[in-house]
Amino acid sequence: MASTGKVCLAYSGGLDTSCILKWLIGQGYTVVCFLADVGQEEDWNQVRVKATQIGASKMVIKDIRRTFIEDLCLRAIQCNAQYEGRYLLGTSLARPVIARAQMQVASEEGCQYVSHGCTGKGNDQVRFELAFLAIDPDIKIIAPWRIPQFFERFQGRNDLLEYATEMRIPVTSTKTKPYSMDDNLAHCSYESGQLEDPSRPPPDDMWTRTNDPMTAPSTSQDVVIRFGKGIPVKVSSNGQEVTDSLELFTFLNEIGKLHGIGRIDIVENRYVGIKSRGCYDSPAMTILRAAHLDLEGLVMDGKVRSLRDQFVTHSWSEILYNGLYFSPEREFVENSLMFSQQRVNGEVWLRCYRGNCFVLGRSSETEKLYSEEESSMDSLVNFSPVDTTGFININAIRLKKYGLQKLEEGNSLANA
Repeated sequence: MASTGKVCLAYSGGLDTSCILKWLIGQGYTVVCFLADVGQEEDWNQVRVKATQIGASKMVIKDIRRTFIEDLCLRAIQCNAQYEGRYLLGTSLARPVIARAQMQVASEEGCQYVSHGCTGKGNDQVRFELAFLAIDPDIKIIAPWRIPQFFERFQGRNDLLEYATEMRIPVTSTKTKPYSMDDNLAHCSYESGQLEDPSRPPPDDMWTRTNDPMTAPSTSQDVVIRFGKGIPVKVSSNGQEVTDSLELFTFLNEIGKLHGIGRIDIVENRYVGIKSRGCYDSPAMTILRAAHLDLEGLVMDGKVRSLRDQFVTHSWSEILYNGLYFSPEREFVENSLMFSQQRVNGEVWLRCYRGNCFVLGRSSETEKLYSEEESSMDSLVNFSPVDTTGFININAIRLKKYGLQKLEEGNSLANA
């Protein structure tokens, strides 16, 4: 039988992508499987053996952890990125580097198609496919969960399990899996299944990247984080110092996990228009964001910070969430971000304890915007209280006129 073409499939080794792999082979495609290592817990050899057993022509596994941390996670820290005020974008941050690595493999292996196992209701199909098409406008995409021939046959997990049994696909899933997970160095996400009822608390044993804050150690742990241009360059705690970006991130994940830091349970608005309940634990991202935010208060110009908060943080976060990393708007916004971080240099002291990290202090050897003498109520150096009278009078000009307008309308502000 002649091959229909060559496909590079994003393959996890789970039930969905294992069935998709077999289905693609049944459709006549030659399939190269690809899996990115972004820090998830995985039996890499088992995945490789399983893909080969099912019929993949090749299984490619690429370690992109450092690229993930340095290109996306640390940029998110510089940006104080968060979606809808709470979500630290763990899944969204991983998708661009995974998509780019998959496209590199597709090119190296001579694939005309790329494929994935994303559902037709989620954000990830958008994130992956926009990245694929930006990188190679001529690439062809096979999205099984949007192909009627596929989704009408496999209408649920039970159908996939029956197909796996029929095709002798080795699976470890059961028919009662309570939720789905996506794990990487930035976080682990949990959704679907029993979590779809937003009024129902998540299971206590669900969380994988954080211990229960209620049973976390009763002894706190202090951490010192040094930043250079908004990027963490050194972490010190309990006599240990780490400077390598990947090791630094892993170290903070370990500290955060021990002390139960970084859990959230939210309902968010997906890009496709559907509300979705998601639970996330992001220990390192939570600690780094808290430290970075605090240092900016000490060293960043107030007007620059205000504009960055209103424009850059919100825009960059939404761009990443919506899968538009490979876009001119992301590049434009990121240039503004980099300018804002040029002088974010210094150290922050934090205390980690039972689900929280508290800032104890901050300092900078190079940035001089803060003056202890200027801010002191006991000093008048470089400041005359008389000048404040003119400052208030100037700012009051338009407010006086506003008050008179309200009087003319019969709506005195005194009665508001």
